[in-house]
Amino acid sequence: MGMIPSFLLPHTVTVEPYEGSGANGPRFGPAVTVRCYREDKRRLVRASNGDQVISETTVWCQLGTVAPPKSRVDLGDRKAEVIVCGRLDGGALPVPSHLEVNCT
Repeated sequence: MGMIPSFLLPHTVTVEPYEGSGANGPRFGPAVTVRCYREDKRRLVRASNGDQVISETTVWCQLGTVAPPKSRVDLGDRKAEVIVCGRLDGGALPVPSHLEVNCT
């Protein structure tokens, strides 16, 4: 099936991908507007370091989206940080491949 059909991505967010830490603190790449499906629902997720963290928002977007943990996400009504993201690649199966991004 490939990518998520565009009619299922009614929302937009702005992502500044985390690029590491520098002498002046965290470094971020240029902001990119991403079409997505956004769900504001509190859930418990496991961060990349193994800690359990509360996620307030989950964003589903196309696989090509770059949003590593610690990236900044402008949700429109508030700013959030990426806790963890998961790549769901359906391969040859008839399901949409996508990136699931859990944010603070």
